[in-house]
Amino acid sequence: MQRHFELALESLKADIIKMGSLAEEGIASAIRSLQSRDTALARSVIDRDVEINALETRNDRAVVDLLALQQPVATDLRFILAALKINNDLERIGDHAVNIAESALQYAEREPLSLFVDLPRMSSVTMDMLRNSIDSFIHSDPLKSRSVLVNDDVIDDLNRKIVGDLSAAMRRDPACIDQALELIRVSRNLERVADLATNIAEEVIFIAEAQNVKHNVEKTVPGH
Repeated sequence: MQRHFELALESLKADIIKMGSLAEEGIASAIRSLQSRDTALARSVIDRDVEINALETRNDRAVVDLLALQQPVATDLRFILAALKINNDLERIGDHAVNIAESALQYAEREPLSLFVDLPRMSSVTMDMLRNSIDSFIHSDPLKSRSVLVNDDVIDDLNRKIVGDLSAAMRRDPACIDQALELIRVSRNLERVADLATNIAEEVIFIAEAQNVKHNVEKTVPGH
């Protein structure tokens, strides 16, 4: 019975890691499709979302089975509860990848803006946060999780600046409204991805240290 339980935990972790890889790949491809105006790549992001959705459903069932049949305690219970939340966060990240890809399709139909503002930097920071949150889950590394929390305010500031710059551009030149609105949508989706990466990092800290930092987010890495 114990061996069966351990195998079930390992299988759940493996599926969440696979889901994280798909979500990370989806966001990266969606951003790349926007920057390169690659409509085929954008459509592939939309088509692959079904894989993430299928994994979410499977992981939900696995969590219910583990809770109902195994009565886990301590670290195992924390892992299972956190896995349920991470599973949901990764599915939502997949949805945001689809949203960005849809904006990329719309943006590709119009003249590109010479003002691409700070989206490349925001994309890079968001991808770092997502990658580090997934890596911290894989390696049970709360220190790496805390490095994710530090960047949450950076993303919020970048989103405000991008929205402000694009709003000003629309006032100056109404001809760019459609393009600017798509870029604003992309910025807001990236902000949500960063928030979800932060959620995942917080859950890793909960698993490793039995500490809930969700309402007391640490803004500095220990020792800094």
